[in-house]
Amino acid sequence: MNDINKEKIIIIDFGSQVTKLIARRVREIGVFSEVLTLNQLKKIRSFKKIKGLILSGGPATVTKKLFPKIPMQIFSKNIPILGICYGLQLIAKSFGGKVKSGNKKREFGRAILKKNKNSLLTKNFFKKNKTKVWMSHQDIVYKIPKGFNKIASTKDSALTIIENKKKKLFGIQFHPEVTHTDNGEVLIKNFIFSICKAKKMWKMNYEKGRIIKAIKEKVKKEKVICALSGGVDSSVVAILIHKAIKNNLKCIMVDTGLLRKNEFRYTYKILKSKYKLNIKLIKASDLYFKKLKNIYDPEKKRKIIGNLFIKIFEKEAKKIKNVKFLAQGTLYPDIIESRSATGSKTSKIKSHHNVGGLPKNMRLNLIEPLKELFKDEVRKLGKSLGLVDPILNKHPFPGPGLAIRILGKVSPKKVKILQEADNIFINELIKKNLYKKIWQAYAALLPIKTVGVMGDSRTYEFTCLLRAVTSKDGMTADYFNLPKDFLDEISNKIINSVRGINRVVYDITSKPPSTIELE
Repeated sequence: MNDINKEKIIIIDFGSQVTKLIARRVREIGVFSEVLTLNQLKKIRSFKKIKGLILSGGPATVTKKLFPKIPMQIFSKNIPILGICYGLQLIAKSFGGKVKSGNKKREFGRAILKKNKNSLLTKNFFKKNKTKVWMSHQDIVYKIPKGFNKIASTKDSALTIIENKKKKLFGIQFHPEVTHTDNGEVLIKNFIFSICKAKKMWKMNYEKGRIIKAIKEKVKKEKVICALSGGVDSSVVAILIHKAIKNNLKCIMVDTGLLRKNEFRYTYKILKSKYKLNIKLIKASDLYFKKLKNIYDPEKKRKIIGNLFIKIFEKEAKKIKNVKFLAQGTLYPDIIESRSATGSKTSKIKSHHNVGGLPKNMRLNLIEPLKELFKDEVRKLGKSLGLVDPILNKHPFPGPGLAIRILGKVSPKKVKILQEADNIFINELIKKNLYKKIWQAYAALLPIKTVGVMGDSRTYEFTCLLRAVTSKDGMTADYFNLPKDFLDEISNKIINSVRGINRVVYDITSKPPSTIELE
C-alpha cells in the first residue's frame, strides 16, 4: 500500500482559536494536513513530503520588539506559503513591509472584499469582483513589501490579499477556514491544488488498513489494555486493536457514575456480544465521588478524573502479566487544544482528561490510534468497521462526563437529577427526528436554586440548562433553533418528571464566544 502521508500540508500554529479548522478544511478536500508549533517546525529535517505551509492567525503582534516568527531559511525552500491574518502580517514584516496597530480601523466580523488584480489564489473566489469575508484583526499591513502585488482590499484594509508569485508567497488578512467567509473553500483549494500542486491522497478507507498495520508493528506480541468508555472514539479504538492483535487486548470499562442514564449498561452488552471484545467491568463511582467532593474548579475536576482514570488502569495492569500498552481514544483536536502553540498560557484552551490529566510518571506506554483524526473522520472509520448506529452517531460526550455538566460541586444526588433531565431531553430529540440534525445536545445543572410554585406550594430547586448546537467539527458552533412548541413541551416534561428542578433555560450562545461545554 502506498504511503498516504507522502504529501502533506503543514499548518504552523501561532495560537489562533481556529487553527484546527484550517487543518480540517485541507483534509476535507482530500489532502493530509498536520498542525505544528514553531518548535516542532524547527525540528523538521526533511521537507520532501511537505507540499505547502500555512501560517495561522494568532494573538501576537509583529509591531512588538519580540514576536513569534519562522526561521527565514524556510522562505528559501521554494515551498508555497500562505499566511492567514497574523501569518500575512508576519510575511509582510519579514520582507520589509510595514505593519501598524489599527486601533481606529480594526476589523471584526464580516467585511466586503474587492478584487484589485487577478491571481491564481483567487480564481473563481469572487463574484462580480467582490465577496464577503470574515475578519478578526487589529493590526494592518499598510506598506507592501518589495516584490509583492496587491490582489484585493477592503474599506479599512488596503492590503487584504498580497502575493509574491516568484517566491510563492501569499498573504490574506481574513479567515477562509470559517464558514462565515463566502467561498473560503475555493481559495483553500486554489492554494492546495493550483499553487502547491498537491494530489488527493487522503481517504479514510485507506486509514483502516494503515492503522491496523501500525498497531501490529508497534505492539507486536505485547499485551494492551484499552480504556473503553462506550463512546464512538474508544469503541473504534477497541475494535481496531482487536482486529490487529486479537487475544492480546483486554478492555477495561470503568463505571465512574458520571455517564448518562443506562449508557454504561447498554454499551457494555453490545460491545461484548457483537464485537466479541474481552471486557472487564470496574465499579468505581464511590471513589470518583469521594475524590470530587467539594471540588468547584472545572480544571481541577478534569485533572482529578484524568489521574484517577490512569491509576485505576495501572492497578488493573498489575493484575495482568506483561501489559505494556494503554490504548485511548484521543483525537487530534484534543492534542492541539491541550497544548500551547507559542508557550503562553493564553493559547491553551483547556485540558482534556486523556491528555492534560496524564501523570508524568505513568508506567504504561500510550497507544492512540486516532490521534491524527478529527471526529467526523473517526465516524467514517467506525462505519467501515461496522460499528452500530447508536454508538457511531452518538453525540460527542466529554471524558469527565457529567462532572463538567454539573457546575460547582458534584454529588450522587445531583448526578441522578441531571441523568433524568438529560434522558428526557435526548429521547425527545430522537422521537422528534431532531437528534441527527444536531452536532451536540445535553442538559446541564446550574449551581443556582430558584423559587418556584408547584401545587400552591413554594419550591426552591435547581435550574436545568439545555444546550443544542450545530457544527461541522466542533471548532465553531451555533445554537440549534429548537421549535417553540418543542421547548414548551420539554420544559414541562422535565419539571413535572424530575424532582429537584423547577426551572428550565435554553442556551442560545454560539462558539465563539462561548465553548460548547459549560466547563
